[in-house]
Amino acid sequence: MMKKRNALLLSMCAVLLVAVSVVGTFAYLTDRDVVTNTFTVGAVGLSLDEAEVNLDGTYKNGHDTRVKGNAYKLIPGHTYYKDPTVTVDAGSEAAYVRMIVKVERIDQLKLALPYSEGSAYYSDDGNKTFLFQSLCGNWDSATWLYEGYTESENGLDGYYEFRYKDIVAKSDNATVLDDLFETITIPGEVDNNNLTYLSNVKIVVNAHAIQADGFDTADLAWSAFGEN
Repeated sequence: MMKKRNALLLSMCAVLLVAVSVVGTFAYLTDRDVVTNTFTVGAVGLSLDEAEVNLDGTYKNGHDTRVKGNAYKLIPGHTYYKDPTVTVDAGSEAAYVRMIVKVERIDQLKLALPYSEGSAYYSDDGNKTFLFQSLCGNWDSATWLYEGYTESENGLDGYYEFRYKDIVAKSDNATVLDDLFETITIPGEVDNNNLTYLSNVKIVVNAHAIQADGFDTADLAWSAFGEN
């Protein structure tokens, strides 16, 4: 009888061990998910060019060829085509755009066209600022706003800032902005002696763009942009 009980006990233990083993294979109810953030990079891009011209300022190739700069042979009373044009790249973020017209050796330009009371080439606000705009034709003052003038510490170079009136919206196509101006005329008042002063004068136009997002005003945007 004792042998039977021992056998039964061993058998029950074996069943218990099997049961424990089976229960151990069960898992908790679980689930999981992943969120992955993908970032793309915004960009602002532009280009600046002008129509290719001959030395006398007439168009080459019917105004169809665009270049980064031209050379001119200056004659008093003559008008030369020069039409700096900004193109904002397709896909660029909304941006503020400006042009900085740098007149290298503006001191020489002032000698060629000296200040006189009531002169159309100088401001009448007491500062006697030379008005570069006075030499330009087809000036687009409706869309390019004059923002001011600064001069280098030695007085040799002058910087004129012109801002595009509106924010240039993002577009799938390139946006060509209106010409700042189309021509430059050498006044007839410049005589043979004064004309020699202009041989050292250069006009360099720079175009800048900065994202509009994050700035409440254009002033704040250009302050963040930095120096010319």
